[in-house]
Amino acid sequence: MPSALFTPLKLGSVTIPNRLGMSALTRNRSSATVPNDLMKEYYNQRAAGGAGLIVTEGTLITRQGTEWPDAPGIWDKVQIDEWKKITDAVHAHGSKIYTQLWHLGRVSHPQAPEQIAAGVPVYAPSAISARGGKFRFIEGAPGYVTPTELPDPTTIIAQFKQAAVNAKEAGFDGVELHGANGYLVHQFLDSTANQRTDKWGGSVENRARFALETLKALIEVYGPDVSIKLSPAGGYNDMGMPLQETIDTYGYLLREANKLGLSYITLVRYSAWLDPEYDGKKRGTVHDVIETFHSYLADTPLFVNSGVTPEEAEELIGSGKAAGVFMGMNWLAHPDVGKRIQAGKALDNQPDFTTLYGGVEGNPGAGYTDYKAAV
Repeated sequence: MPSALFTPLKLGSVTIPNRLGMSALTRNRSSATVPNDLMKEYYNQRAAGGAGLIVTEGTLITRQGTEWPDAPGIWDKVQIDEWKKITDAVHAHGSKIYTQLWHLGRVSHPQAPEQIAAGVPVYAPSAISARGGKFRFIEGAPGYVTPTELPDPTTIIAQFKQAAVNAKEAGFDGVELHGANGYLVHQFLDSTANQRTDKWGGSVENRARFALETLKALIEVYGPDVSIKLSPAGGYNDMGMPLQETIDTYGYLLREANKLGLSYITLVRYSAWLDPEYDGKKRGTVHDVIETFHSYLADTPLFVNSGVTPEEAEELIGSGKAAGVFMGMNWLAHPDVGKRIQAGKALDNQPDFTTLYGGVEGNPGAGYTDYKAAV
């Protein structure tokens, strides 16, 4: 029986060679905020290893005080030029590549060097701090702080749009809006982080406005080659609403997003590993995200993310529940996930979590570009 996973799929204006995507993985290997040759090698390896669609690590749309001090950006010409080298390398293998556009919102820190350089406060939908956080490169390893309420959200939407313009110049096939994991878009959606009383908060429609208006701005640049990643069940970065409110919020958002002609929407399933515990209780909203929401996307390809096995990928795609899947941790430790699956070889490299975010002193490629492909 032919593999459903390894059939081409048209997404927006491009066709990906298979339905196996590499999801965004923060790896802290840029030169400050500028992509570099080591990153080029990393993405080149994974395109050669059979990724049909690569989504870059979260890419900052403007200077921000992230917990990840060597996360890349896409707001200036130097960054654009270095990303172009990476997109060219990926395209040489027949793969496609999106960049994930990222604004952290309240989980930046005002004492981080990039936030100081930006000269602006840490902005969020409301002046409500997230619990947690550990900025190890700042003295005392402080946690998250109370942010400044964003006076005019359209200023950030304009930054997302400019980042899309820059991404197009850099040769990306499309852009994925990071709407998951407790970052800015997610903060607007979640009533525990967004308690505004203007048109950007309160009702389901108002809390979804920021995500939808940002998607529309990105479409003005990229047409159908725009996507969004969402984690309705996730508690990461102190997110999570009661179940019915979650269903109402994401149901509305997905119904409206389904009308926009997006290339795909990624839904991240619940993961206990990424769900923090506060006061003895997990923060997320445990439910079956795919069963709950897949019917809202009749006109938009659905990609499933989080803990997907090759066997499950075949079932999800073959049954029509999903158009494709994203894997993350498997791509971390295996540069050749696609080729291994096609050849029936095991995904048996063990990831080294001590080198996940930066390698070892003097060797940033350790645990990054030195994982072995199957012979």
